[in-house]
Amino acid sequence: MSPTVSRLKIQCPPRTATRLTILAWLLAAGACYSASVTPIPDPRPIVIHSGARIRAEREEMQAVNDWLTRAQQVIQEDPSFLVVSSSTLNEVFPWENFYADRDSANVSVPLGASDGQLVYQVYAFFHIMAERGDLAEWVPEAEDAVGFELERAILSRAADAWVLGRTVFDTQPFGPLDELAWAKTDGYLDAFIFTARPNEFAASRAEWARSDPDAAENYRDWFLETFNREPPGIRTN
Repeated sequence: MSPTVSRLKIQCPPRTATRLTILAWLLAAGACYSASVTPIPDPRPIVIHSGARIRAEREEMQAVNDWLTRAQQVIQEDPSFLVVSSSTLNEVFPWENFYADRDSANVSVPLGASDGQLVYQVYAFFHIMAERGDLAEWVPEAEDAVGFELERAILSRAADAWVLGRTVFDTQPFGPLDELAWAKTDGYLDAFIFTARPNEFAASRAEWARSDPDAAENYRDWFLETFNREPPGIRTN
């Protein structure tokens, strides 16, 4: 399917708007960011079929909203780079079929994840910033990070962005991003990455396994209980 270049026309949101998708709301909020920081509604708890819940703090989600609206505005308006979103029928994670250099990035966005398109684009944007040496402005905790540490920091931000959408802007559930968000929230982000990407980050994976020999089994048990299926990297479909 043809790629979509991330350049959209935006307008300021009305004060009374409710139940807008995270993408639509943030497109609008991003246009007004320079004038004022838009206060968010109170987060609500979210729950999946297993009963697993996420409860987000308003202050934390406000901070996520602030950097996310700023990032969205830069993605839309900065002419020095380009984020291209290619539609796919598959439920891929942000890193699948992904490419980035200093000037551009191509990220595959599942057709069923329209609410999450900005999350995929921000993942790409942060990788461009890392290639340029400008990531400290956006992800200061990863200023000098490389390899696994860099990827974990970027995916942690992507997870936070999706939690914002689900808890504040009533976005629809979407399997890959829900799995990422719950893994980060429940303290299994490292295990999630290592299991889903078995051919990457060998040195970091080995250190992780040495430090906690039961970590992989504990993660698999948690994932099965939370999502009633095997985790990505183990399941066959």
